[in-house]
Amino acid sequence: MQCAILQLNVSDDPVANLAITLDMFRKAVAQGAQFILTPEVTNCVSTSRAHQQEVLQFEADDITLAALRAEAKAAGVWLLIGSLGLKTGDADKRFANRSFMIGPDGGIVAKYDKIHMFDVQISETETWRESEGYRPGDRAVLARTDFAKIGMSVCYDVRFSHLYRALAKAGAQILTVPAAFSPVTGAAHWHALLRARAIESGCFVIAPAQTGTHASAVHKTRDTYGHSLVVDPWGEVLLDAGTASGVYTFALDMEKGEAARRKVPSLANARDFSGP
Repeated sequence: MQCAILQLNVSDDPVANLAITLDMFRKAVAQGAQFILTPEVTNCVSTSRAHQQEVLQFEADDITLAALRAEAKAAGVWLLIGSLGLKTGDADKRFANRSFMIGPDGGIVAKYDKIHMFDVQISETETWRESEGYRPGDRAVLARTDFAKIGMSVCYDVRFSHLYRALAKAGAQILTVPAAFSPVTGAAHWHALLRARAIESGCFVIAPAQTGTHASAVHKTRDTYGHSLVVDPWGEVLLDAGTASGVYTFALDMEKGEAARRKVPSLANARDFSGP
């Protein structure tokens, strides 16, 4: 199956970002992609909660979601919108970080709200408190397509292996990890974490990523790691997109997943235990 990752470098302007994303999407379709994936926060990268309140929308009104659903329908392809920042109407005004699986008819097949919030202090100068702006989800999601069962996740989720074990036990054959990873933690852990999730689950892992310095005219800019990655169930890296934005195509052989699980049936061999 032909697939494509759109590695994006979005700004804090959803309208401008959408034009770039649509152009890349159409290039991926022209290259024969049947399954196209975008990164986390496809619509807007911003470090300003006030700015997000001005430019983000509710799911029913979101221009990025509506346009990409229409494009998927017109092209007859599957689409993972890695995530969108969306208003929720919550009293505390926190947003949702929501991933969407879109079918070839443009319908929403599944949606997943990021469970694990990136609340960390990487250094004296780099601190993130994602939970201040985003409310966490509380439900794992398995999307059923006509080519595979897909376990959905977002970015920081990748550090919590029990989520992926549950998805794999439920039948996932592909795990999606759209991200906007920090360059510091990306250089240290990105490849190791994604390869581990693939090996321990016997699944393909597809991780479309944001990359570079994200432009803003109104607040502090942000950098992301890039290196969108595709890992097969044996732990082999099939694609590393480096740091340039663009369309990156690859092929999936679903039989490789079945073969890996037959060789090392770790999920079947897993046992419950007590203690410590």
